[in-house]
Amino acid sequence: MTAPRLPAGSPTRRQRGIALIEALVAVALLAIGLLGAIGLQARSQSALADTGMRAEATIAADKLLGIMASDQPNLAAYALAAGATPGARLQPWVTETRARIPGAGLAVAVAPVTGTSRTQVTVTISWTRKANTAANSHSVVSYIANAS
Repeated sequence: MTAPRLPAGSPTRRQRGIALIEALVAVALLAIGLLGAIGLQARSQSALADTGMRAEATIAADKLLGIMASDQPNLAAYALAAGATPGARLQPWVTETRARIPGAGLAVAVAPVTGTSRTQVTVTISWTRKANTAANSHSVVSYIANAS
């Protein structure tokens, strides 16, 4: 027994296959939504990694400023130009910082403030999280007042 044929212009015949088209559209929309969610997740992971490195840079700079504040007679010995070899007083901090921030570029500027008994210290830490991307940089400026 065969199914009865529907007339060519009947409403039932015109709607055959519409459920399949609706299902395909729903799957396409779901796929687009999932791809968007995956992209958002990847960007948030990247931002989280950058934030972690920035926090490490802040902690390292704060630690150096604490060391320098307790060794005020030798503040000039902590100066470090970008790419230069650190002095003996600065070497332990440089080693520790580069262990926490791989490939970190470090610079420490020490300049007395004219007309005051303060010294301005600028600690700049830069890093590249991924190859072929722009370097990130974090600078902390602080003033150390002479203890005398």
